[in-house]
Amino acid sequence: MAGLFQRALRLRTALRCLYDYSTLSRSTATLSPVDFHRPFLTCSSEQVLASTRKLHAGAEGSKVSPSAAPERLPFCRVTEEDLAFFRKILPGRTIVDPDLVEPSNVDWLKSVRGSSEVLLRPQTTEEVSQILRWMVTKSTERCLSSHQTFSHVLFSSYSYCNSRNLAVNPQGGNTGLVGGSVPVYDEIILSTSLMNKILNFDSISGVLTCQAGCVLENLSFYLEERDYIMPLDLGAKGSCQIGGNVATNAGGLRLLRYGSLHGTVLGLELVLADGQVLDCLSTLRKDNTGYDLKQLFIGSEGTLGVITAVSILCPRKPKSVNVVFLGCETFEQLLKTFQLCKGMLGEILSAFEFLDSECMRLLNTHLKLPNPISDCPFYIVIETSGSDPTHDAQKLHNFLEDAMTSSLVSDGTVATEEAKIKALWSLRERVTEALTHDGFTYKYDISLPVERIYQLVTDMRKHLGNQAKSVVGYGHVGDGNLHLNVTSPSKDPALLAAIEPFVYEWTASCRGSISAEHGLGLKKRNYIYYSKQSQAVALMGNIKAMLDPKGILNPYKTLPDNLKQ
Repeated sequence: MAGLFQRALRLRTALRCLYDYSTLSRSTATLSPVDFHRPFLTCSSEQVLASTRKLHAGAEGSKVSPSAAPERLPFCRVTEEDLAFFRKILPGRTIVDPDLVEPSNVDWLKSVRGSSEVLLRPQTTEEVSQILRWMVTKSTERCLSSHQTFSHVLFSSYSYCNSRNLAVNPQGGNTGLVGGSVPVYDEIILSTSLMNKILNFDSISGVLTCQAGCVLENLSFYLEERDYIMPLDLGAKGSCQIGGNVATNAGGLRLLRYGSLHGTVLGLELVLADGQVLDCLSTLRKDNTGYDLKQLFIGSEGTLGVITAVSILCPRKPKSVNVVFLGCETFEQLLKTFQLCKGMLGEILSAFEFLDSECMRLLNTHLKLPNPISDCPFYIVIETSGSDPTHDAQKLHNFLEDAMTSSLVSDGTVATEEAKIKALWSLRERVTEALTHDGFTYKYDISLPVERIYQLVTDMRKHLGNQAKSVVGYGHVGDGNLHLNVTSPSKDPALLAAIEPFVYEWTASCRGSISAEHGLGLKKRNYIYYSKQSQAVALMGNIKAMLDPKGILNPYKTLPDNLKQ
């Protein structure tokens, strides 16, 4: 059986080398990850290219969407020699069983599917370093060997092959929403899931140091036992990992109170593309010696280095937590409630979230979650966190009294017990889940001036008319972050063409950001110029070229296909 597997692998490698050189050029059509989902090609190269043209062009052969996969870059394919090396350093943790690799090839939304055949599961930073060193030091020999074996059908010059490498897709909990956490083609998946150890916790300073694969919810449980909490909280906390959170600069529900990860992350350990370990795992709150290098990697989506450990400043666990669920008749009233809330609740305000009536309809219809108050066009979730229950209750009472007497809110309910608090929060956190039951979802994570947040939802509904099944809006009012979602019964290229670039042009007209907290990934990479000047994007490209000159780290993500100089 082993001999049969080895012969089949050599045959696949040979076919792929032939396929790479005979069909892929900068002038060919975009190849889809779906077409490379299985290693054996049962049709001709011309048929494959024709099918991918149809897939990405959509109905009636319209032009390729900027969010579609670009052409596969000339990276090497995995060989038996590679697998032998990986098995040596990762015994029992080099996964090639297609059924076990498959979940890591598909993103959470099931909208992006890669065709990787290898899943690596390191446990230490040194193992990650060995993996990446192998990628850059051994690839030339492999490529030259393949070239010599098939020289009768390949290009005569081997300088092209000399520059090729094995591409790597770093992956945490795979909860991303922009196609940044899964392979686009056959990149090797490097999972941090087994790097899940808590390395240290300083109960005086509140600094937690842990490996990148620690699940956010597990860290929260660990800290709560020690009277602390994590400074971020996400709906995906049960599966997302802290390394992925940092790599995408995740925002979440507590950003209003505790700020972004750029402020709470004190240090990082990471491995660069050439295998070098960069130890910036400081636990100091103040360190003004030279450039703050860790900031470069927060939000870089695994394109500059693989984060292996994190030190993060954690706040004390509040002794008093209250959650209020309110209804408003207009978005203007909602904004006035936010202003009143900031002024009257002040230091105990920890979250101010909103969802519209369409979100509530989906929660009722698909998840059977009941509305705890009367029906309203808009709903607010407010959380307070403090150290004195009596003081906090009085401030909250005064705020609610003012909000009701001024007719800013029409109905509401307050939760102080943990079970009811979770029930109210679920109405906000499970909107994403409800959307998955409503059909194919087009998701947009937009940052806007607070007063303009919901106008985009209203304008999008008018713009799309009856093309969409649902257009909903929810998000973080406290930091101006709108989650705009459009659903349809199935994937609809015509609908996508109506949404994009309209949504990005609208956002740019308000000097907003096309990505508030989800990142750019695969889907939004080519829209970066709506939020960043060409000089800034060019500098990003220079940084990428310096740290990852062969582009092996999470290719096809974050940066646009054609950088403007």
